[in-house]
Amino acid sequence: MGDPDPEALVGLLAEESRLKVLSAIVLGATTAPEIAATVGLDPKSVRKALDRLVRGGLVEATGRGQLRVATERFKTAAQKAATDRRQPAPEDLGPNAGQAKVLRNYLMDGKLSHIPATRSKRLVVLDFLAGQFEPGRTYPEEQVNYLLGRFHPDYAALRRYLVEEELLGRRDGSYWRTGGTFDLHAQGPEE
Repeated sequence: MGDPDPEALVGLLAEESRLKVLSAIVLGATTAPEIAATVGLDPKSVRKALDRLVRGGLVEATGRGQLRVATERFKTAAQKAATDRRQPAPEDLGPNAGQAKVLRNYLMDGKLSHIPATRSKRLVVLDFLAGQFEPGRTYPEEQVNYLLGRFHPDYAALRRYLVEEELLGRRDGSYWRTGGTFDLHAQGPEE
């Protein structure tokens, strides 16, 4: 079985009879009759719940035919969930070293905590945001709003600042990148 998906494991335990069966095994029941006696379910319900828990990888049979909880699956799922929740560092989002130093003060969990009031710092943030737009590509306003909204709920203010600072151009509801730092090496080898 592959890495367990944390949501799938929670889903397996969302049904009460499966949760009861797993709990009985945790408390020491190792056979279907023991589980039925511990949780007060009929044998058919226990078999059905066990089948689903075994197929989901949460319960397994030992060499002696007894049942046990596959605790390592829970540990792996917890580690996966913690990794998925890891807060991205500014460097993970693509800024250069100079931007990263300033952005550390404004980016929390990959989002802007606030728009800097100081123009010099705001320009660093805007330069980073301009880098989210491909040069030579035109964007409808809705897409600009979406891209900027991923970083801050006041996407209109960010959009306005980008246009005012001439990092984005605007005409007839369309936007395009007109400035900002550009990493030539990220575009591939020269021809």
